[in-house]
Amino acid sequence: MGNRNLEISTVSSPLKAAFTISRGAKTSAETVRVALTENGATGRGECVPYARYGETVASVTAAIETARPAMESGISREELQALMPAGAARCALDCAMWDLEAKLSGMPVWQLAGLPQPAPIETAVTVSLDTPDAMAKSAKATPGRLLKLKLGGPEDLARIEAVHAARPDARLIVDANEGLNADQLPAIAKAAAQLGVVLIEQPFPAASDSALMHRPGPVAICADESAHTSAELQDLARRYDVVNVKLDKTGGLTEALAMVREARACGLGVMVGCMVAGSISMAPAVLLAGLADVADVDGPLWLAEDVAHGLQYSDGTVAPPTRDLWG
Repeated sequence: MGNRNLEISTVSSPLKAAFTISRGAKTSAETVRVALTENGATGRGECVPYARYGETVASVTAAIETARPAMESGISREELQALMPAGAARCALDCAMWDLEAKLSGMPVWQLAGLPQPAPIETAVTVSLDTPDAMAKSAKATPGRLLKLKLGGPEDLARIEAVHAARPDARLIVDANEGLNADQLPAIAKAAAQLGVVLIEQPFPAASDSALMHRPGPVAICADESAHTSAELQDLARRYDVVNVKLDKTGGLTEALAMVREARACGLGVMVGCMVAGSISMAPAVLLAGLADVADVDGPLWLAEDVAHGLQYSDGTVAPPTRDLWG
């Protein structure tokens, strides 16, 4: 084709409050956004460069710029998978290509991708890492009945107990972001089911999770930082029960779809997750969540200001993206 135009921009979005996990806190969402224009139609994609995986805004922008000649010459999504590795840069381009195809064809992404017809879905809403009392107070003010608690420290069991006491109606996901020691998990796992916990996410560092070969307790364990693409899932199935599929890690919706299929083939449950970002970044994940057992797509709720036509959240659910937004 050769008549595409690629535009790249960086966006810094202030947060309503600090978002704190075991590795630190952030007060803004730093993203890279791309727009692909062809025959009068424009497709958009957005990604979150993530330091945990060695990414920065500058490195991701440079990677996208390197792909410009191929993108503007009209390569396909399949060719993009071979051109770029999984990660944030490919995610932005892949998602923009899906959005562009939907606009050019007049067929929505969910149909192009063979996804279920979109409907409102329940999403986990995150309670940021803090003291037990502060997290209990935050949980009381957090909408919805599926809460995701960030852990990371010796008071973790007290944090779970405090939130459960404050919100006994809520189901809890606890997410350590690799921050637990091996001797902490047994006590948390033993108490978890009685405290409303339905999922424990990434307790140990990705390179040090062999203890999960003998994981304790009745609550499922979910891989996040350990899981990037479909290629790792057969190995991960020996240590985890569920895998968190994030488009910024998979490199876009194309590989995320393959990852969900492979997870099912490996007997793994599926969570669709997100980084902290706005609705352009979140929209493909919301559509993908129609295939998942659980969704964690609350990123835009943390932003002080989202994009026009942003996703609509209500009491722990999110409505599908409109065509004005994406897809």
